[in-house]
Amino acid sequence: MTPLSMHQQKPVTLLICALGGEGGGVLTEWLVDMARNCGYAAQSTSIPGVAQRTGATTYYLEVFPVPLAELGGRRPVFSLNPVPGALDGIVSSELLETARQVGNGMSSPQRTAIITSSSRTLTTAERMEPGDGRTDSAPLLEVVRTQSREHHVFDMGEMARECGTVVSAVMLGAIAGSGLLPFPRSAYEAVIRHGGKGVDASLRGFERAFSQTSTHRDQAAMVARLLSEQELPAPAIRGLEPDLARMFPPSVHTMLALGHERMLAYQDSDYADVYVQRLQRVLAAEQAADPAGVHGHATTREMARWLALWMAFDDIVRVADLKSRASRWQRVHGEVKAGEADLLQVYDHFKPGTPEFAALLPPSLAARLTRWDRQRVANGKQPWALPLKVGTHSVVGILSLRLLASLKWLRVRGSRFATEQALINQWLDGVVSGTHQHWRLGHEIALCGRLIKGYGSTNERGKDNLMHVLEHLATGATFASNELRADAVATAREAALADEAGKALDQALVQHGAPARPVKAQPIRWMNNPHRKPGAANAAKAAKVA
Repeated sequence: MTPLSMHQQKPVTLLICALGGEGGGVLTEWLVDMARNCGYAAQSTSIPGVAQRTGATTYYLEVFPVPLAELGGRRPVFSLNPVPGALDGIVSSELLETARQVGNGMSSPQRTAIITSSSRTLTTAERMEPGDGRTDSAPLLEVVRTQSREHHVFDMGEMARECGTVVSAVMLGAIAGSGLLPFPRSAYEAVIRHGGKGVDASLRGFERAFSQTSTHRDQAAMVARLLSEQELPAPAIRGLEPDLARMFPPSVHTMLALGHERMLAYQDSDYADVYVQRLQRVLAAEQAADPAGVHGHATTREMARWLALWMAFDDIVRVADLKSRASRWQRVHGEVKAGEADLLQVYDHFKPGTPEFAALLPPSLAARLTRWDRQRVANGKQPWALPLKVGTHSVVGILSLRLLASLKWLRVRGSRFATEQALINQWLDGVVSGTHQHWRLGHEIALCGRLIKGYGSTNERGKDNLMHVLEHLATGATFASNELRADAVATAREAALADEAGKALDQALVQHGAPARPVKAQPIRWMNNPHRKPGAANAAKAAKVA
């Protein structure tokens, strides 16, 4: 090789992005070891990410595509940092991380091949949003498509779980299938076999990803269609009964089937019938307001979603049911990658308090128990709670949870069930009444079901906000038109979802002529000073008297 031809060769540059615990460092070591075992020069550097899902650890790899034996004693000089626009490949285990690197200018539409997982691990900011804070995947996929020479997108996390391995093995298979590096498949498999533990599982993940990526290369047109803005197919659901399907238009069937199935699993067929009857009221009102179906029965469809979520509210019976399901044990078993010969112990920590127990009692007994706990708090004590540590891997632990989960019959007789149904009916009446006045008004009130989420104080705050909007905006304040009233409801809803503290909601309420939410009284709690010496208070009193 002449010096000129050598200078014409450039290193293959690869940027790897992985979250904590996904084996990004192992993947980089595999690639470097493989390159050197094959007689090629390679170098890698890494930049650690930070905790709590605010960024990924990035690994930068350069491989000179000419064997060292052909360089005549010369060695290439590598860079320590990636250069924006000069990357041959970006490999990422998370879609938003891929978009971040593209946004930083790392990808070039003329040069860079992007291999990314379609799965999402929510960022801290996304989790903090009171509403649905998830970043939409569609524009992220569009960024990948437009800013890459070629792209391979599939769910690496799910593939790793199915194969019983970690994401790094799947990413290695994707790199091999993409042809970015000048190494045969056997070289990749050899470096895995020298890795030690989990070789078989890693090879399974490698094989699946290799096949997936190589197939994508041969079917570029199919990849383009998958990354278009077309709506993804709906997940498979249990079909509706013919009689139930005839009651509602086809546009509602998907959400109705999910909601109806949820009611059956949550309570029983009678409760599912109540769900259907409530939706029929909304459908009748919407058909009267929009007889031509111009809006595609959007209000009924949204009510089918949010009504099902509210009617299946979380209580200790539901939590016990979810914690003791066989599917949950299988999921945990897969997440920790426990083998057949491994012993797995799972402990669940619970701390039910007075509200949880009072929820299952009749209203009179629940009121007495609640008054007792409030008196404790007024006397400076902490609210009563019962800390529990339940080993769900044991017979006693799982039987105790299944016993608690069997108390569905007690749920419908409890005070919370009555309270929740009253609030649901109040919201339902608001939707039906608003729809009769103006279709959009009913639709905006139906969307207020998004305010009901979470549990404990978060759930209570959401219900208080919804009731306040219903009372003072949907029906209370005076507006020149129903269209303006609908605008006010929409503004208040979005303000409540954007600000958990409620300041934005109060501003929106006052702006539209409604009173701000009342300030809730909070008991004064007297706390002992741990640094004050015993008897100091009496000594101070004696000195003052003297």
